[in-house]
Amino acid sequence: MGSTLLTLLGLTVFEIVSSVDNAVINAGVLQTMSKRSRRWFLGWGMIIAVVLVRGVLPWLIIWAVSPSLGFVGSLQATYTFNVDAASHLEGVAPLLLAGAGSFLMALFLHWLFIEKKSNAFPHEHFLYRNRPWFLLVLLVFLVTIWLYAATSDLRIAFYATAGVVLFGITYLIKRTGETSEEKILKRHSKALEPRKLLYLEVIDAVFSIDAIFGALAFTFSTPLILIGNGVGALVMRQLTVKNIQLVKRYKYLKHGAMYAMGALSMIMLSEVLGAHYPDWFSPVVAISIVGISFLIPVGNRRPTS
Repeated sequence: MGSTLLTLLGLTVFEIVSSVDNAVINAGVLQTMSKRSRRWFLGWGMIIAVVLVRGVLPWLIIWAVSPSLGFVGSLQATYTFNVDAASHLEGVAPLLLAGAGSFLMALFLHWLFIEKKSNAFPHEHFLYRNRPWFLLVLLVFLVTIWLYAATSDLRIAFYATAGVVLFGITYLIKRTGETSEEKILKRHSKALEPRKLLYLEVIDAVFSIDAIFGALAFTFSTPLILIGNGVGALVMRQLTVKNIQLVKRYKYLKHGAMYAMGALSMIMLSEVLGAHYPDWFSPVVAISIVGISFLIPVGNRRPTS
């Protein structure tokens, strides 16, 4: 019971901090919309975000990794505690962890090398100045995975590569979304509000992939992921509509989220290599890293240049 509650807490915290960028985007668009549309965003929009996106996405991931289960079998493996389905998931766990871990590793490395940020530590400034290394480090990472898979299971290399490719796709969608946001914010016609709501839901779905893959480091239980991520999404949406300035005040929440993703990716990939961790390990690591992000001294804040 204690480990389950800790897992739910870890999922909730991770969902909140990994949604910081999404919350800022949402707040910018919502400021141009009517109260009725904001209520829809918190009501029906919340159902879409939690039930459809965070509920269906894990099933699609499990179905992709275990096509032999079929439609019904993968559905059972995702939403029930069927013993046979659970044993099958344990068999394909290395594939799930390889894909999700590689996705998170690519996301973390891209943030570390490429994204502009207020640097909290000296190494961040150094790595940003040497950002062309990003592709080299990512290539070395993939080659290492392929060399390991060649001696064990080549499917691991395939899913690891698929995770990196999926990161590239989501990155392009996010960049396209940033461009679309600039155009949307310049137009305030009520006739555009359905389009704005659709835009917000699409962007939310893309950002939720980060949290779903991170959640696999905590548990393979979709009901737990649905509850933990759902509570986190609800909290962040309330903050988005009512107090986005509170979110913006903590500039290093993004740092906490990214370092947590980096740590979770290493946990996942080490499990692919055969390491085993207790159920409480991943939640404690993630929560601790996020907690540290609140304590970064003001004097360490140095903009990327």
